Amino acid sequence: MPQSPDEPVETAPAQSGRKRDPSRDAAILDATLEVLAEVGAEGLTMDLVSARAGAGKATIYRRWTSKSELIIDAVARMKRNQVDLQQLPDTGTLRGDLLGLFKPQSLEENERKLKIMTALAALISQDPALAEAANSAMVEPWAEAHTALMRRAVARGEVSASADIGTLSQVIPAMAAYRALVQRKPFDLAFLVSMVDGVLLPALRNHPSRGNEAPLPPPAKTARKRAKSKSV
Repeated sequence: MPQSPDEPVETAPAQSGRKRDPSRDAAILDATLEVLAEVGAEGLTMDLVSARAGAGKATIYRRWTSKSELIIDAVARMKRNQVDLQQLPDTGTLRGDLLGLFKPQSLEENERKLKIMTALAALISQDPALAEAANSAMVEPWAEAHTALMRRAVARGEVSASADIGTLSQVIPAMAAYRALVQRKPFDLAFLVSMVDGVLLPALRNHPSRGNEAPLPPPAKTARKRAKSKSV
């Protein structure tokens, strides 16, 4: 009986002392993205990836036990390649640094990435248990970059040390993931500017200091009732 593409195959144990070759991993993951953009998650098989990468199927299964795991790791690699944590922008302002992360891409590349995100969304819809891993693959690389930039802003006194950087560093990456997976729209400069200027910077600037939270204003109805009672 033929074996399902998603079922691990029995392979001979790796030779003792043999090191894993990172370059082979990269080639396999890049091949996965190429196949994913062409045929989607449902059409992707280990055989197609093996042929595209020039790697044996047993080699792939030694690294990834399922097609889903392979796809998520491939998307994570794509996201991490988009931002260099060792060479982040340093413009002197948080706004400039955040906008400096944006790298314009061709229409063809945007379309390719949208196809990959569409395939990932289809994979998640078939197996919701993968949602957390997929979210981490898409959000964490950019959240790490935003965390580093915000900490730098704190160090130079631009942002309060009490700001909730842990949460706010995930805002734009999470919205970008939603935009790609649900809205099927590319991450463009206009979207980034609107998020930085309309959401992130106001949240960092206007948050109450810890232990000194200002009381929330009364609901509109309550305020109107109070004003009416005073006028009587």
